[in-house]
Amino acid sequence: MNVIGLAGWSGAGKTTLLTRLIPHLIAQGLRVSVIKHAHHKFDVDVPGKDSWRHREAGAAEVLVASGTRWALMHELRGAAEPSLADLLAKMSPVDLVIIEGYKAGPHHRIEVHRVANGKPLLFPNDPGIVGLVTDAAVETALPRVDLDDVTRAAALVRRLAMPLADVLALSKAGE
Repeated sequence: MNVIGLAGWSGAGKTTLLTRLIPHLIAQGLRVSVIKHAHHKFDVDVPGKDSWRHREAGAAEVLVASGTRWALMHELRGAAEPSLADLLAKMSPVDLVIIEGYKAGPHHRIEVHRVANGKPLLFPNDPGIVGLVTDAAVETALPRVDLDDVTRAAALVRRLAMPLADVLALSKAGE
C-alpha cells in the first residue's frame, strides 16, 4: 500500500482534483482509498435516523451496514484526535491511499495551488511537499504539473507516493 497527500489552502481545488484523479487511477487498475481531514465538527449521519440517535445517545461506535456499503462512526467523546498513523492502520489494504488535508505529517504531500485563490504557496516552508499541481508559473526544482492535466497529475501521484511502512516508520520516529 502506498500513501500520498494532497495539501493546500481551502479553495485551491484539492477535492476537485481528487475527484478527477480517482477514476483516472482506477482506470489504470489501482484500488484507491481516501482519508480526508476536517478542521471542524462534521457529521456523516442524518439527524433523526436510527444510527444518529444511537450516537447521540452516547454509543462509542455505531456501525451501519447494508448490502451496498458499511460505515463505522467512532465518537472521540473528549479523547485526543487519532494520529494519521492510527487512521492508516484502520484502512483496508489498497494500492494507494490519498490523504486530503493533513498539511503536517511524515507522508509526502503534493501541493495543490490555484492562483485565483490569492493564497501563498506552502512548499517553500514545508519540507514534506515533494511536488506541485498548480496553475501558477513557479520557479522550483520540485516536479510541477498543471492543475488541469489529470493524466500528468496521476503520474505524479503514483511516482511520489510512499510505501505505508515508510510513513509508519517516520511517524513512529517523530513521536
